[in-house]
Amino acid sequence: MSTTARAERAVDESTLHFVPTAEFRERARTALDDPQLRKSFRGAMDFLQGKRAAQFPEADELEALRDLGEAVRQHALARLPELLEQLETKLRENGVQVHWAETADDANRIVHAIAQRHAATRVIKGKSMASEEIELNHYLGERGIDCIESDMGEYIVQLAGEKPSHIVMPAIHKTKGDIAHLFEEHIPDTPYTEDVDALIQTGRRALRRAFVDAQIGLSGVNFAAADTGTLWLVENEGNGRLSTTVPDVHIAIMGMEKVVARLEHIVPLSSLLTRSATGQPITTYFNLISSPRRQGEKDGPREVHLVLLDNGRSQAYADEQLRATLQCIRCGACMNHCPVYTRIGGHAYGTTYPGPIGKIISPHLLGLDATADLPTASSLCGACGEVCPVRIPIPQLLVRLRTEANRDPDEAVAHPLRGQGANHSRSEQFIWRFWSGAFAHPRAYRALRWAATRLRALAPSQQMGWTQHRTPLKPAPRSLHDLLRERDQPQ
Repeated sequence: MSTTARAERAVDESTLHFVPTAEFRERARTALDDPQLRKSFRGAMDFLQGKRAAQFPEADELEALRDLGEAVRQHALARLPELLEQLETKLRENGVQVHWAETADDANRIVHAIAQRHAATRVIKGKSMASEEIELNHYLGERGIDCIESDMGEYIVQLAGEKPSHIVMPAIHKTKGDIAHLFEEHIPDTPYTEDVDALIQTGRRALRRAFVDAQIGLSGVNFAAADTGTLWLVENEGNGRLSTTVPDVHIAIMGMEKVVARLEHIVPLSSLLTRSATGQPITTYFNLISSPRRQGEKDGPREVHLVLLDNGRSQAYADEQLRATLQCIRCGACMNHCPVYTRIGGHAYGTTYPGPIGKIISPHLLGLDATADLPTASSLCGACGEVCPVRIPIPQLLVRLRTEANRDPDEAVAHPLRGQGANHSRSEQFIWRFWSGAFAHPRAYRALRWAATRLRALAPSQQMGWTQHRTPLKPAPRSLHDLLRERDQPQ
């Protein structure tokens, strides 16, 4: 058994599958009680914010590029069904096999069937958030197929038996010491060292053999051009190129929203992606894949498959407002600037996509009944919307999802969301109706004000979540109107 296989066997697979978001509040409290975690994330996010700012020194250039990125994404979404059919046609003409997956289970079954057909026992993976989303590693592992991450950050969290804590930098929560201990424990003949270059070389050597041994290479897709049938992959380490060219079979998994109309439309999106994600003017590798290996070519896979994944995206697409969620290019800039994510990290969310973008994507992937707390975990400060390179109105979408989570489950709506009414409470509904009625009628409001100021001693000491970290609220002994009246000021 190879070094990478031994390391993979050491991972407890049971820790890799879905973590219930119902535990979000408890995990958030645990994260807030960890000063080292908060310090690490604060430092990392400050660094990334600075790098992004350095790439956009001219505000006019930034806004013009954001306008262009938004226009490209909205143009593609407006024609999404047509572009997906065009992409499928061009890919098939190029010799690529296209599969449609409505759910995560469908996608997993498709990949497993391809692996079985080739008697594959090992898959080498380039970075793929779509495969994280469907928990492909866990699915294949249960069926005897090793799925090895080749992205260094993903490889580190795989050895640790964890999920990524950031969509661009999966191991951002790990220190050099943490990684040194992992390599010492899981990679034979590896001494403990915190030298960064030595750690990178150790990981590289462990993974190099896996590229040769794997029967299947798997990747994500950053963008796809419908006019040429081209899959566009962005990466820094070269592992994506190896994963998609060394094994005889390449499987790409792509969220159906990643398609654009023309190849040249991807250029501004790639510029926005790299500068917003890691603060680089350009990434190290752009991999453009349009077909399997052709006659006379000396490298590349002999068979290429594309799995087009829905998994709740159609639900977002059907709603004119929520459709903006699908503009996302997975840069992570909203996470880097979010005060909530900065303080609790990515693992507290329990979802593949943490941070602001995760709060608006996850309800479509998992249902509001599983994610109802996520849209409320926001101060609505608007930082996420201000830095989004394609201008997704994240704060407005969070408010909309809060509305849907509190809507009456039986209320008929044009495009109901899965789990509608997950936070609905008839007692809260009664309280708010009483409050709105009182404030809408002056006499009722004055009577309520009179009672509140004179019966303030009866205010409850436990006030839902408020008193977990704060002192109870009590009405003031005298109302503002009374104080203004005493000063002969207009009310």
